[in-house]
Amino acid sequence: MRSLPDWFGIEQAIVDYAAAADALPTFVAATGDAVFGFLTLKQTSACAADVHVMAVRREAQRRGLGRALLSAAETYLRENGIEIVHVKTLSDSVDYPPYAETRAFYLAMGFRPLEEIPQIWGDDNPCLIMVKVLPLPG
Repeated sequence: MRSLPDWFGIEQAIVDYAAAADALPTFVAATGDAVFGFLTLKQTSACAADVHVMAVRREAQRRGLGRALLSAAETYLRENGIEIVHVKTLSDSVDYPPYAETRAFYLAMGFRPLEEIPQIWGDDNPCLIMVKVLPLPG
């Protein structure tokens, strides 16, 4: 995360995300000892889970790793009866190109904007919640 300061610029948030990854379901994209990305899920209700944090090293972006991580996470969620996945990201009411890339990724992966809630992170960093419905097996 420290290699992605455009997305992860608050040290305490990095520490908190790392601690969460030790306790929550986490998916890792790696080759040998080299980690290129990860995704951590947090169940928020009996039928929903949050993409708590996702990061792919800048030099490894646009190579399918994010798609693979999200696909693995969605398979895990479906197998565990979770039918809604959601993610919080910076709203498009803020002109910040790195998060425009993030929103474009989630849109391409089938997520849809649900609601902007400025109270979560503050008026200067309005939170956009995006959701995706997962078809359950059988």
